[in-house]
Amino acid sequence: MSVKKRKQKSKQKTLSVKEEKNKNKNKKKFVEEKNKMTNNLKNLEQFLLKVRKDQNTYSQFSQEKVDEIFKQVAMALNKERISLAKMAVQETGMGIVEDKVIKNHFATEFIYNKYKNYKTCGIIEENIDAGIKKIAEPIGIIAGVIPTTNPTSTTIFKALLALKTRNAIIFSPHPRAKNCTIHTAKIILEIAKKFGAPENIIGWIDEPSLEMTQFLMQNCDLTLATGGPNMVLSAYSSGKPAIGVGPGNTPAVIDETADILMAVNSVILSKTFDNGVICASEQSVLVHKDIYQKVKDEFLYRGCYFLSEEEKQKLGKFILKENKLNANIVGQSANKIAQMAGISIDKPTKILIAEIDKVGDDEPFSVEKLSPILGMYKIKSFEEGVEKAENLVNFAGKGHTSVLYTNPLNSERINYFGNNLKTGRILINTPSSQGAIGDIFNFYLEPSLTLGCGSWGGNSVSENVGVKHLLNIKTIAQRRENMLWMQVPPKIYFKMGIIKEAFKDLKSKKRAFIVTDKFLSSTGIVKKITSVLDEMKIDYKIFDDVKPDPTIENINLGLKQLKEFEPDLIIAFGGGSPMDASKIMWLMYEKPDTNFQDLAMTFMDIRKRVYKSEIENKKAYFVAIPTTSGTGSEVTPFAVITDDKTKQKYPLADYALTPDMAILDADFVLDMPKTLTAYSGIDALTHSLEAYASMLASPYTDCMAKESMAIIFKYLPRSYKNGNQDLEAREQMHYGANLAGLAFANSFLGLCHSMAHKLGNAFGIAHGLANALLITEIIKYNATDCPQRQGIFAQYKYPNAKQRYAQIADFLGLGGKDVDQKIENLIKAIDELKEKVGIAQKFSIVKPEITKQEYEARIEELVEQAFNDQCTGANPVYPMMDDIRRIYKSIF
Repeated sequence: MSVKKRKQKSKQKTLSVKEEKNKNKNKKKFVEEKNKMTNNLKNLEQFLLKVRKDQNTYSQFSQEKVDEIFKQVAMALNKERISLAKMAVQETGMGIVEDKVIKNHFATEFIYNKYKNYKTCGIIEENIDAGIKKIAEPIGIIAGVIPTTNPTSTTIFKALLALKTRNAIIFSPHPRAKNCTIHTAKIILEIAKKFGAPENIIGWIDEPSLEMTQFLMQNCDLTLATGGPNMVLSAYSSGKPAIGVGPGNTPAVIDETADILMAVNSVILSKTFDNGVICASEQSVLVHKDIYQKVKDEFLYRGCYFLSEEEKQKLGKFILKENKLNANIVGQSANKIAQMAGISIDKPTKILIAEIDKVGDDEPFSVEKLSPILGMYKIKSFEEGVEKAENLVNFAGKGHTSVLYTNPLNSERINYFGNNLKTGRILINTPSSQGAIGDIFNFYLEPSLTLGCGSWGGNSVSENVGVKHLLNIKTIAQRRENMLWMQVPPKIYFKMGIIKEAFKDLKSKKRAFIVTDKFLSSTGIVKKITSVLDEMKIDYKIFDDVKPDPTIENINLGLKQLKEFEPDLIIAFGGGSPMDASKIMWLMYEKPDTNFQDLAMTFMDIRKRVYKSEIENKKAYFVAIPTTSGTGSEVTPFAVITDDKTKQKYPLADYALTPDMAILDADFVLDMPKTLTAYSGIDALTHSLEAYASMLASPYTDCMAKESMAIIFKYLPRSYKNGNQDLEAREQMHYGANLAGLAFANSFLGLCHSMAHKLGNAFGIAHGLANALLITEIIKYNATDCPQRQGIFAQYKYPNAKQRYAQIADFLGLGGKDVDQKIENLIKAIDELKEKVGIAQKFSIVKPEITKQEYEARIEELVEQAFNDQCTGANPVYPMMDDIRRIYKSIF
């Protein structure tokens, strides 16, 4: 082997040995670092146990003790604001000492002043009448992730929030700002302990790393993260709740009406503050072409520097490093940045400004720069400026902050800007660095050094983070009965022959529109009304084309004539159908934009319904004169209308449908046919029975329902048998039906009416007869102490329908040794009453032409309709559809 080859081989061997040594050395270093990390994590885990224990102790502190600690820490840190600012600048090499002093001052004085009287312990809100009590509880341990840009002020801010809310906080400093962050935390802990706080209520990571920070976030109760996008994303991915903030890329639009001096100097004030490290600081200005040169001149006059094309290219390449913001420019002065980029500027410069026209990855001046560098756009119009501002925000600053400089009187522009920019803070004529943190340029914007960007920026909050975000609020809600009500027509006249006397209240009216049907019109009974109107010289028009079970088309026909006549008085004259039609025509006359489908919308609570139909400044006074004794419609807010297309009946309920006056004159019911007398009488009885058993029943409705039942049981057989020969029976039945109407107008009905509406419509059965077929089966269904589902209403504390039915039996004197027997006697009395007035007990007798198979095939479609009927909601038993099906089958 030649000497040369031997030397080469020896050299290779030497290199191999050296590489092996380096490899072993690196391996040993890796093992040492891994062991160190394991020990650090273990120590942090043990420390967390101590913090958890001490936080539990602190959570029991009173508001007075917490407030004293909060105050003393704020005061102590305020005194250290200059030393902490110096330390932050010295360690990080970012920003300006004097500006960091202001931030430290803000974090103590403004935060203390904002929250000094804020309740964060125990009961923070109570309304005894409403039965609501709110109690504040701490979240637990907060992981406070601290950025390198604002290390001391952010530490102060987060610590004060944590102390005020009885939380513990453990800080994870940025590695390049760990000394000033930890020093600040030590001062906080020392003062907090001096005034009684537990030993470990404030903590920190001595040797910060990504692994330590992630472990902290995973083992705390909430992360309060301020830092770069990756750190914030890590916080939201930790598996624990997090409040983080996204990057800012604040655009400032300066329109042609703006105060140029104020706008430019506000931008300079903001952008130069702490060398632009505030994430809310302006990154671009968008200036209207008409004032562009004036704005540029003002920037130049105030010490800013506009880059040439060549300089713009140099600095543009320097701003981004590997497609990320170059950390070397963050928080540095304009002159230093220019020097680093190879740009020679011979005088002190406040801001480096590049005139640009693009937004996106190929334009480095359109990103968040965290330094005194601005992009400046010339815009042709205000709208173009808003659009470009949107593009800037969407490109690299979603949800953060945007600014508009304009004449304060330009409310339309301010609204336009506010509606289009998706940012959590929209500042008007305000320097954004100082304005966005709140309480300086607007006292009602929460002071904060953590600015949420909402879902736009991938954050959980869109507002300035404050005390409320670090609290769990427990709400103690006691059971409270809903307010009940009694709404009736303002005037109810009753007595035979009362029409002329009652009409004296209508003497100021000029034009009356009478709504009735062909039968009443042809018999001439309507003349008892028109003759009085003639005497009073009130012009009138009669619409007598109301059909049985009026439809939407029928109502529209009458409404057309009503609108043409323009009355100031509407008179509903007749039975249920004219009453129902009149109510809807009246409502649509008063409110032409009334939508029938909206009006038919069902509700759980009439006071909370989605659709509202209050009538203001009424065009017409509404008078209801019934000619049957059953519906009670003259005093109720209800109407039943049929859809022409689907043939479905809609029970409508709205207090806007309540008449202004009801006139009960028995003259109009003397000649009711026997069948109508029977059906309407049982309808009225069903109204009272359901009103009394309703979940919404009250003492006011109870007395009316019971008196109505007593009248009906006593006088209906006589009224049916003797007709117009028994004036007393006819008159009393008229009042009894009206009392039932007053009762169910305010306690609502139940399942019997829900099912009767659908049964009658499907098989052409009169409403009163449909109720008669169902009512006793409904009583049996409701009369249980153990329903499958109890109805839901606050005042309905437990199933009581069984006892309520027994009370009716007692009131009527039906006897019975116990509740069950009393209910049996009530059912028997109802069946006997039906027999006395000629009403069959089963559907098959009423409709013998319909087979059982045909009947059951039809009822399938009725079950869901009945369940969805407006009346079902007040039933004391919440019915299952199978129950409704079974009841329908049982009456065949």
